[in-house]
Amino acid sequence: MATQITMPQMGFDMTEGTIAAWLKKEGDPVTKGEPIAEIETDKTTIQIESFASGVLRRIVAPAGQKVPVGQVIGIIAEPGEPLDEPTQAAPRPTEPPPAPTAIPVAAPAANTGRVIATPVARRLAEQYGVDLRLVKGSGPEGRITKADVEAYVATAQPALVTPAPSIVEPPAVAPVFVPSQPLPAPEPVPAPVAKQPLTRMRQIIAARMVASKQQVPHFYITVSVEMDAVLALRAQINEALKGEGVKVSVNDMVIRAVALALRRFPNMNASFSQEGIEPHPHVHVGCAVTVPDGLVTVTVRDADTKTLKQISKEMSALAERARQNKMQPGDAGGQTFTISNLGMYDVDNFLAIVNQPDAGILAVATAKPTPVVRDGQVVIRTMMNMTLSGDHRLTDGAEGAQFINEVKRLLENPWSLVL
Repeated sequence: MATQITMPQMGFDMTEGTIAAWLKKEGDPVTKGEPIAEIETDKTTIQIESFASGVLRRIVAPAGQKVPVGQVIGIIAEPGEPLDEPTQAAPRPTEPPPAPTAIPVAAPAANTGRVIATPVARRLAEQYGVDLRLVKGSGPEGRITKADVEAYVATAQPALVTPAPSIVEPPAVAPVFVPSQPLPAPEPVPAPVAKQPLTRMRQIIAARMVASKQQVPHFYITVSVEMDAVLALRAQINEALKGEGVKVSVNDMVIRAVALALRRFPNMNASFSQEGIEPHPHVHVGCAVTVPDGLVTVTVRDADTKTLKQISKEMSALAERARQNKMQPGDAGGQTFTISNLGMYDVDNFLAIVNQPDAGILAVATAKPTPVVRDGQVVIRTMMNMTLSGDHRLTDGAEGAQFINEVKRLLENPWSLVL
């Protein structure tokens, strides 16, 4: 029986995606679960897997076409099996590429047919005003990579530089007096600096963050957590898991602590709407991951039911797929609370913007040796600051303080994370 491949939805706000590339040709055999196409969204590029085994009998939406969520993009069937024609919406018009800026004419061996390029290469080409038809691809099937665009720009760099305007000397006039010292030469006028175009990901980040700051009344609560006990337990856990190749991070332990705390505070695991507060039956913790063009939020689903080992393995896989632009359906979106961890960047404290529709976001700073007072004595302890940004429409300062202190209690008594 023929199986239709449809445009998946990755995230609650995704309405369409672009076919970045087909990894199979019409007539190629495919196996269920095998990567079959790359889909570019507003945030990243993911690989979708084949829904069934058989033959890719028809490609309905070619590479480069934008397709609404749920629309058929291809058909898998047995050889010779009759196919029903899918209903396909007319291709949506795409924005014309920016006009090339002083780019040399086509060189030998340049692409003249359909251009196949990675999303990163396309964005880099837009920034430099490079016509991808002039770039030779070194990837599979001639696909243009980021390195190909960079190499092309390097060879064409002199043509991309706009010379500084020459200075026109004013007409000579009769001097009123003769100075004893020669006048200083006028400073050269600097060449104008071209604006760097916004990538699609940066446009989405900007729009969502502005909307969140304008619509969500934020409040902030900061606590300091003594991390020595949790770091000692983490070392023991990693020693025990060494043979399995699993390494639990501090962030994994924060995810586990947040997930357990969300069980006790349902208003922190809810979303706001004009119709009322919507509590979530599941605890899905999102984590911000830095990628070359910005950041994406990956989601550890049902984090309150998973062990530290499970969270560690899942988070490592999610982050790796995000950085390689190979995210899968379900990797992002659907989070009920978010963590933003900048501990690896040596920061003392920071404030994060609520990731709608979450009730809050936890900003995690760097754990550092710090002088503190214990039992009237100044001692050195490893301290880490955490700041909760809360949506005041859903919760209040008192409840937010109780929630973040519950996260602190769990981290300072880390055996509660494994029992």
